Amino acid sequence: MNPTRRTVLIAGAAAALLPSAPAFAATPKAEAAAATPPYASYWYPDSFPSGTPGTGITWRSLKAWTAAGDADLAFNAASVPLATRFTPTQANTTARSEQARVQSLVSFGPTSSNPSQGAATADYYALTHWAYMDELVFWGGSSGEGLILAPNAPIVDAAHRHGVPVLGNIFLPPTAYGGQLQWTRDLVQKDATGHYPLAAQLVAVAAAYGFDGWFVNAETSGGNTALGTDMLGFVKELKALAVAQGQRVTWYDSMTVNGTVSWQGALNTQNQAFFQAADDMFVDFRWSTSTLASSGQKAVDLGRSRYELWAGVDVESNGSNSSVSWDAIVPTTKAHVTSIGLYRPEWTRNHLPASRTPGDFHASDDRFWTGRSLDPSRPDTTDPWRAPAVSVADRSTVGALPFASVFNTGHGLRWYEDGAVTSDTAWNHLGVQDRLPSRRWAVHTSGQRPAVTFDFADAWRGGSSVLVAGALDAPTDLEVYATRLPIGGNTVVELTYKADAGDVNVELAVATAEAGSPGATPPYTYLPVDAASPVNSVNGWQTVTVPLTGLSGTVYAIGVRLTGTVAGASVRWRLGGLAVHDTPDTPDAPAGFDITAATGGDLRFGWSAAPGAVRHYELHRLLPDGTRRFLGGTAQLAYFVAGLRAEQGEQAARFELSAVGELYTASAPVTVTHTW
Repeated sequence: MNPTRRTVLIAGAAAALLPSAPAFAATPKAEAAAATPPYASYWYPDSFPSGTPGTGITWRSLKAWTAAGDADLAFNAASVPLATRFTPTQANTTARSEQARVQSLVSFGPTSSNPSQGAATADYYALTHWAYMDELVFWGGSSGEGLILAPNAPIVDAAHRHGVPVLGNIFLPPTAYGGQLQWTRDLVQKDATGHYPLAAQLVAVAAAYGFDGWFVNAETSGGNTALGTDMLGFVKELKALAVAQGQRVTWYDSMTVNGTVSWQGALNTQNQAFFQAADDMFVDFRWSTSTLASSGQKAVDLGRSRYELWAGVDVESNGSNSSVSWDAIVPTTKAHVTSIGLYRPEWTRNHLPASRTPGDFHASDDRFWTGRSLDPSRPDTTDPWRAPAVSVADRSTVGALPFASVFNTGHGLRWYEDGAVTSDTAWNHLGVQDRLPSRRWAVHTSGQRPAVTFDFADAWRGGSSVLVAGALDAPTDLEVYATRLPIGGNTVVELTYKADAGDVNVELAVATAEAGSPGATPPYTYLPVDAASPVNSVNGWQTVTVPLTGLSGTVYAIGVRLTGTVAGASVRWRLGGLAVHDTPDTPDAPAGFDITAATGGDLRFGWSAAPGAVRHYELHRLLPDGTRRFLGGTAQLAYFVAGLRAEQGEQAARFELSAVGELYTASAPVTVTHTW
């Protein structure tokens, strides 16, 4: 792109990262004995700016960090391992596997104000289209707060469930936005043995926090060849140490081998040494059709994959309205040239009015990732925005039993359990997000296509359900999950659903083979649901168990076939849960549940892991009238709750903690009390 466009981009990015009033005050480590809210960690390499930090900001040195001295480590350490993914037959004829990949650079909040465990609002960038993503960068860093930002645990846990690695961000800002060359020198300092101590620190942080490596973005000008040599040595050592821990390093096309900052918009002799030292490289937005073509070829000539280059696509300002030379990256009639690097796709939330709802956000986000048709099985070829689903094959991690989903997107207007509201407080916490359907929404029908969305007005568990609304004037197949699930003699599928309006005949659709060609309907066998048994009905929701009797081998796809029983009548039908298992499983209870710090009604809880497989933990308060109020869920071994008050006549508050398994069965609770 031209220099003017680049300047505008840097100005916009830097403005977003400069110090601002945080939503919550950041927590100094020295105050950890108090019940203070935890935040994602951020550091300078070593030295600090002159002056004093702004309100709510704590200046910290990465060089001085230790896991033992990190009072918020229990809140920030991710717990979900990186899942293995597979690629089903493509949803359409244009999507390809083993070619272009997608990287997302996302700012979830100001550097000093990324809560460790969500917050009491549904207004959040709750990304869900992981199936098209190959790497997420937790974008952030600013001259006034800190330059190195570690991703928070909920985002890492959600990404890992879907097989997506997450990188922390190292941002050495331009001098125009407060960057100091000393910070670059701090980062690449060497010890007496010639090693780079901060490279080891970065790898140790990622290992302790459970994320997957680092994105290195050195944009502070004024360097020389000696500094460029030191930076290259630093990146090489960072990569060598990272490989030993299963971590990754991505280099941003900014500093060149001579130490100056000069964005190339290409892979060339000025930056190829950094590309060779790293796992991949984000190609700056200055690229053109010819420079991407030469860059891809140069990667191949170096013995690397052309798809280890992310061609930067700036969507911060215009999102799916952006004008992009897509044929330069992902042409439709020949092999893809490079991969795609999406800069700030959280536009799908940020451009909406302040009155936005979760439904508004998901409508915008679906448009961005799936395209104008909102159906990856039939993309709109006239859409100028080439959504990732048009070019990139979706992936899935649903490959082992037991498997369950309640279609929880990781945020909501309230919290539901068995269809009943147990908290009417809005919330977000991506760590309790389900493995979500990868093809949203692939619908096959000879009649009118119904609308399919995540909906937040009702849910079986969590905060959302899948809503199908329309006339259903012909049998309609909704693809729900691409899977690789083994079928045994006792394998059953459980569906939980309800009809808000209209009469619907429901059948379970199970495919024991792949779709015959891209875009084709999977070869489903249809099993009756309404006649199946047993049937449980709670709060208007039915849970039906369907044995896979007569089927064998592997389940490759699961869906539902819906048929309206009254011709042309409009229906509203919800899918609230799906589970596949051989035998039910209930986890064991956690141990050591305690209140680790208290300041008034602000409490920090901690516990030891329950033995065996645990999906997450849920914390409830037992009220004097015998009811239970949901306080939060987390995959970590600690939780913070703010603003609790004594109920009328209550001398002590009582809390329950349960471990929740993959099938959403809960352990026996353990309890603790807090005297007011």
